[in-house]
Amino acid sequence: MTLTESRELESFDLHTLLSLDDVGPDRFHGYCHAGSPGRIFGGHLAAQGLTAAGRTVPATAVVHSLHGYFLSSGDPRQPITYEVGRLRDGRTYWSRQVTALQLATPIFTLSVSFKLPEDSTDRQGEMPVVPAPEDLPDPYERWASARADEFRDNKTHRAMDMRFVADEGERERGSVAQSVWFKPNHAFPDEPLFHAGVLTYASDLSLASTASLDIQPHRSLMVGPSRVLMASLDHAIWFHRPFRADEWMLFAQESNSATDGRGFSTGHFWTRDGVLAATVAQESLLRRVDGPPWPRA
Repeated sequence: MTLTESRELESFDLHTLLSLDDVGPDRFHGYCHAGSPGRIFGGHLAAQGLTAAGRTVPATAVVHSLHGYFLSSGDPRQPITYEVGRLRDGRTYWSRQVTALQLATPIFTLSVSFKLPEDSTDRQGEMPVVPAPEDLPDPYERWASARADEFRDNKTHRAMDMRFVADEGERERGSVAQSVWFKPNHAFPDEPLFHAGVLTYASDLSLASTASLDIQPHRSLMVGPSRVLMASLDHAIWFHRPFRADEWMLFAQESNSATDGRGFSTGHFWTRDGVLAATVAQESLLRRVDGPPWPRA
C-alpha cells in the first residue's frame, strides 16, 4: 500500500505514518496529518523529513542532531515531496539538507547530521523524580468529555499515549515547566532511525504548550476554548544515547522566555531507567487571542 492509498487510515500506526514512497533519486513522497484544523502537525513533518534524510546515508550511521524551520502551515490534504541534498559524505559524519514542498513551494527545511557510533567517556545528569505513568490519569478521558468535537478531530491521541505529571506551574520568577510521559500505541522493530523518528514526532506534542503554561495548560487539559495561537517556528533535537521509543519516556520541559509573540522551550527525553536520550529546543509562535490585536505579517 502506498501513502497515497493509505492517507485516510483510521488506525494511526506510527510505522505507517512515518513511511515514505521513493519517487526518484533522493526524492520521497508522504502525507502528514493535521495538528490543528487546516495545519500540518509539525512533529509529523519533522519526523518524515528525518526519515527521508536517513534513507540516503549508510545503515550504520545514526542521527545525532537535527534543526528544522517551519516556513508555512502546510495543507494536510496535499502530498508532500521531500528533496534531500547530500551536503557532505565523510568517513564518520554525514550531513543532509531536506526541503519539504507542497505544490512546488517549500513549507519546511531540515538540516540533519549523522555519525558512526564510537566509544568514549559517558557523563549525564540525573533524571527528575516523578510519579510512574501508571499512577497518573489519562488526559484523553478528560479531553473527550470536556471537548468531544475537538478530541474526535485530533489525530495524535490515536498514535501516542500521554501522562502529565501534576502541574509544576511556575518554578522560579519567569520560568514555567511541565513533565509528560509518552508511549506509542504499538511496539516497533529494532530500527534506530525509526525510533528517532518517533521521538521527533512526540517532541512537538507538548513543547509549544510549555511556553504558554502561564496562560493556559496543554490542550488536552483545558476546559474552555484556547486563549493562545501557537505554532512551531523552529525545532532542534540532539540525540545523545540509544533508546527505544516504543517504551514509556519522560519529556521534562521548561520555558524561561516568552516575548515578542514568541515562546522558547527546552526539554530532555529520559528513558524509564534514567538514560538521557535526547535534548530538544523549540521557538514557537505565541499570540494571545483574548488580548489586544497583533499586527498582521
